[in-house]
Order: sequence, then structure tokens, then C-alpha cells
Amino acid sequence: MGVFVFLPLVLPLTAWPIARLAEQHLHPRVATRLLTGVAGVMALCSTVCLALLMVVGTAQLPGNPLPDAWSDPEVRAAVPYDEVAGRAAIPALLAVAVACGRTLGRHGRLRRRSHRALTGLPATQVAVLPDDAPYAYALPGGPIRDRIVVTTGLLRTLGSAERRALFAHERAHLTGRHHRFLLVVALAARANPFLRPLRTAVSYTTERWADEDAARAVGDRRTVARAIGKAALVSKAPRGARGSGGGPLPTLAGFASPGPVPRRVAALLGSAPVPRTWPSVFTGVGVAAWTAAAGTAVSAMASANSAVTLVVILYAATPL
Repeated sequence: MGVFVFLPLVLPLTAWPIARLAEQHLHPRVATRLLTGVAGVMALCSTVCLALLMVVGTAQLPGNPLPDAWSDPEVRAAVPYDEVAGRAAIPALLAVAVACGRTLGRHGRLRRRSHRALTGLPATQVAVLPDDAPYAYALPGGPIRDRIVVTTGLLRTLGSAERRALFAHERAHLTGRHHRFLLVVALAARANPFLRPLRTAVSYTTERWADEDAARAVGDRRTVARAIGKAALVSKAPRGARGSGGGPLPTLAGFASPGPVPRRVAALLGSAPVPRTWPSVFTGVGVAAWTAAAGTAVSAMASANSAVTLVVILYAATPL
């Protein structure tokens, strides 16, 4: 197994170059799927790495319920650095489990509070809240499978064409299931802090994806850009939709947030991005994409190799 067991912990660094390049040069739909896939696989591999190290570290602790043979010198000799890394992996894996559990819990509570806030409103796809605070967001699930939530405060700010752009944008979030991408990258960033740039990038690309779908549905890119600009000037996050740090919880998509609004407006004022399934290797973004893909593949292979090796070792050391 050797030092390869540690590769999944640091290989997420290879995905950093693609985060910004994907935002700028890939179609938002392609960038979202690519970055989410890379983040999810790398987070899973790094967690498996910690779990493998924890098995050996736990086997060395007195009073553990594992077979005594798992802490034999022969087993420890087959797993380098087990005495230090194995013990350190125990609190690290516990911290990952707690952080991911808190993220899932906050996401579930946010969705439940959002659905409760709609109690008593007509059972329509668009729910208009009588609230002077201007905000809007896409709310998946619930008694009605998907709903668009918007306040009277935001509707008063927008003209009729801009309202159509707003509804098309939020509908695109629901159709594309963007909340799933946001939740995956949020969990991945909790599992491995090196993946945080990918979470930020996906928060932006999902908004750009919805922008482009809205522009195609409305038929006027400038109208969508104007609606985003107006909403950004007055929008606030909905009450109860903020994380413990005061910022919005990045697992539900909201109009004009998250993501740098000036960059989104500038993109809409330009030409529509060309959809491509994979960038050419002879471009800057292509090199970054292939590097990230190679890092993901190596991370997966290192995790699989380490897992198989450890299983073989422990199987041989476990008495029948």
C-alpha cells in the first residue's frame, strides 16, 4: 500500500486550475457536471483513505473490538506510517462525519422551513409570499414536487419581461436539479477542504446554467441580464436560509445569488457559449480538464489499490 494511500488526500489540488478555467471557457452545464463529478469522486476517495488508515489505527488501541491479529507487527509493517497516520485519521474521519452530517441536517431543516412558510398559499407552481423583502429561490420537493418562491417585494421591482426571465431562471434550476449539484459539492468541501474552490465554482456555474436557459426561453439575453442586475441591487437571502456563519446556505439556488453578478451580467451581454462535451487538449482549459481528470483517476485507483491491499492483509492476519 505504501505512500499511495495518502495520494487521495492531496490530489484534489490538481483540480484547482480547472475551477476558474471551467467557469470562463466551458458551457455552464458541462462545467457544472464536470466539477461536481470531480469533487464527488475525490471527496469519496479521500474519505476512503482516512477510513483505511483508521482501521489500522483503531486496531492498535487497547480494548478495541477488532481481532488482535490486526495489530500484529506483521500487519503494521505492511502499512507504513500506521502508528502516526492511523491514529490521526480517527479524529479526522470523525470531523468529516460530523461536518457532513451538519451540512445534511442544515439542508434538510432549510427545506422544511421553506415548505412550512408556504402553508396556506395556493397550491401552484409559483408561490408568491407577501413579504416586502425582495428575494426568490427554487424549492424542490414537498407536497407539490417543485415550486418557485418569490416575494411581492421582488415582483414590484421587475417589469413584466423581467418577471418572465425570473421565472425562466428559477424553472431552469428546478429542471436541471441544481440543488443536487450544490449539495454534492458542499459535502465534498466538508470532506476535503482542498475541494472548496470547486464548491465556489459550481455555485457560479449553476447560476450561469440557469441564466443561459432563461435567455433561451425568453429569447432576449439583455432582458435576463437586466433582471439579474435589478434583483441583485435589492435582493436579500430569505429569512432562515442562512448558515451558521451568517452567509446563505449554498444548497438551494436563489435568483441573483450566489455568484459574482457582474460576471454573470457581462456573460449575458456577450454571445451565447458554445456547448461542448469535452474541451480540446490543445487549449488551456483542456489541459486543466485533463489534469483534473487524471488526478481523479489516480485518486480512485490509489484508493482502490489501498483498500484491496489492506483487505488482503487483514484477511491473512485474521484467524478463521
